[in-house]
Amino acid sequence: MTRKFFVGGNWKMNGDKKSLGELIDTLNAAKVDPNVEVVCGAPSIYLDCVRSKLDSKFGVAAQNCYKVPKGAFTGEISPAMIKDCGVEWVILGHSERRHVFGESDELIGQKTAHALESGLSVIACIGEKLDEREGGITEKVVFSQTKFIADNVKDWSKVVLAYEPVWAIGTGKTASPQQAQEVHEKLREWLKTNVSEAVANSVRIIYGGSVTGATCKELASQKDVDGFLVGGASLKPEFVSIINAKA
Repeated sequence: MTRKFFVGGNWKMNGDKKSLGELIDTLNAAKVDPNVEVVCGAPSIYLDCVRSKLDSKFGVAAQNCYKVPKGAFTGEISPAMIKDCGVEWVILGHSERRHVFGESDELIGQKTAHALESGLSVIACIGEKLDEREGGITEKVVFSQTKFIADNVKDWSKVVLAYEPVWAIGTGKTASPQQAQEVHEKLREWLKTNVSEAVANSVRIIYGGSVTGATCKELASQKDVDGFLVGGASLKPEFVSIINAKA
């Protein structure tokens, strides 16, 4: 079964109306591989603006949401609000949410359940820290994180799994294509055993962690790497060459 290549851009807490407007103009004018699904993760305050200006061939994602539709949760946004802006995706469980803001596996699972129930699609992030990789517990960590997500998913066609080794995010260190492939393959085996063979074969597992125009082609050639979640490079024109990594 062929899995449609997926490239997400996570803009994080970057950009303003002027710079993001220029980025949107660049993307709208770019020649991009029609066989790739592209989703841009914009800061929540700009979601409405980005969705209205970005060509409809590109999806838009929120970078986070809460686990209930509304209420006294100052500073949070809900899937209902995200959908009201015409946005169809949300990134959940990013390592910065886990490690900077202290979000637990349990909370990320609850958010995943609510986002999916609300009709959003989810880019669910998992990944080990440097000390965990050096300690030889990469699989244990990512399987545990994946279980909290999997337990809250009914329709896997609405989920993309993003493997992001924390030691490679924003550090300039990229997991080697072989390291990425190894974890992606193990994740697919885990899904086969713990969810189903059909899900294991169909779900897209994308790689994140210092993906650039220079590193993307070799990573994209790996059998179980179905795309990327791109950080810093998604704010630059080179994002187009990452989208076209398979072309």
